[in-house]
Amino acid sequence: MKPLADVLTGLVALLHLWFLVLEMFLWTRPYGRKVFKLSEEKARSTRALAMNQGLYNGYLAAGLVWALLSGDPTVRVFFLACVIVAGIFGALTVSRRILWVQALPAALALALGCAA
Repeated sequence: MKPLADVLTGLVALLHLWFLVLEMFLWTRPYGRKVFKLSEEKARSTRALAMNQGLYNGYLAAGLVWALLSGDPTVRVFFLACVIVAGIFGALTVSRRILWVQALPAALALALGCAA
C-alpha cells in the first residue's frame, strides 16, 4: 500500500504545482481564463489574489514533497489533511468540482497512507 500512497501523494503534489502555475502565471492568459471561467476584466482585477492562492498551493506541494522525501507519516498526514480541508472549503465556497479535483485525490492518498 505504501508505494501506491507515495505515488498518489506525488500526484497530489504535482496537481498543486500545476495550480501554482495556473494561478500565478496563467490567470490572465486565455487558457487560465478558460479554466477558471473568467472574463478578461475579472482576471485582471483578481490577479493579485490568484497569485497569492498560487503561492499557497506551492507551499502545499512543497510540504507533500517534504513528506515523501522524509518518509515521515506525520508530515504526510498533516499536508494531505490541509489539502482536504482546502478542497472541502473550496467546494463549499467556489465550485463543487474542487472537491473531486483537489480533496478526493488527497483523501485517497491519506487513506492509503494510513492503511500502509
